[in-house]
Amino acid sequence: MNELLRQLLFLPEQRSSLAREIDGLHYFVILVTMGGAALITLIGGYFLIRYRRRPQDTPRPHPGAFARPALFLETVSLFALGFLFLTFWTIGTRQFADLRTAPDDALDVYVTGKQWMWKFGYPGGDREISVLYVPAHRPVRLIMTSRDVIHSFYVPAFRIKQDVIPGRYTTAWFEANEPGAYPILCAEFCGTSHSEMRGQVIALSPVDYERWLAGGLASAPAFAQKAAAEAENELAEAEPTMPSRGELAAAKHGCLRCHTLDGTPHVGPSWAGLYRAVVPLESGGERVADEAYITESIMDPLAALHRGFPPVMPSYLGQIAPPDVAAIIELMKSLRDVPHGPDVPWDGGVPGSSVTPEGVAP
Repeated sequence: MNELLRQLLFLPEQRSSLAREIDGLHYFVILVTMGGAALITLIGGYFLIRYRRRPQDTPRPHPGAFARPALFLETVSLFALGFLFLTFWTIGTRQFADLRTAPDDALDVYVTGKQWMWKFGYPGGDREISVLYVPAHRPVRLIMTSRDVIHSFYVPAFRIKQDVIPGRYTTAWFEANEPGAYPILCAEFCGTSHSEMRGQVIALSPVDYERWLAGGLASAPAFAQKAAAEAENELAEAEPTMPSRGELAAAKHGCLRCHTLDGTPHVGPSWAGLYRAVVPLESGGERVADEAYITESIMDPLAALHRGFPPVMPSYLGQIAPPDVAAIIELMKSLRDVPHGPDVPWDGGVPGSSVTPEGVAP
């Protein structure tokens, strides 16, 4: 019966210790409400036919006539509906308490949601992105928070869904009842790539889980390696790397018209090898090109001008969003090992380029 109702309602398989119990309440509510709706429909149809107006019927006034309510039926109906409500409430409250109270021997896993991925941290220091490895037949408690907006951690096969809120920690727990790979979704709209915020719970047998802890993914079963590879591919497609975002942001804001990424001399300093390099200043002294210096140079380019380059860069204060600044810095970090080449003092033009003082973007 359980399997028949699950398939009729298009529910995923029950793969946690509480899934069957939660579905039981689901079936109970649906069957009772559908039965009540069917009963009302049948009674209404009977009244519609039994008391329909016939052509020979003539309306007759009945002075003093009044309706006599069926107090017994009304009382029975009221108490029956109240009993159903209390039954639903009692079962639901007990299930809510069970879902919020993890067993004492539960394995703690720290979960961080961010646009648009799930990050997992284990007590031993292991970290994973979009793939949560857990032992089957052991309770797992998730301690969750968000770095940006509200997300909702949802594993359909386990019947758990919990909002993940910035600045707060929320918890949920589950116990996978057999090894396998189960999808993770975000059930709270969280931005443009909300539908791509996916992951995998990979439940391993206790022996395989210990092997994974000791030797990583290479020691996991074949199905776990395949599921992890699929999750990694989805993540790569859904979530561009920060350096690639930085290159898009640099192109959008016109940075690449004056700066190069391969060490070629241009109007401005090349970003190749620039991060953490010592920068000579036009006003004298030196600065290390760290996050603070790069951010300052974007917002106020004249505050610490690189020696040998013209003061033609405009201020981007209020024009570039902080995430774009962070992505550009990550792009520079990725170019740290690219040969920088000599800083060529600007002489009104750039070798191999048609850029001139008049051609510099304002």
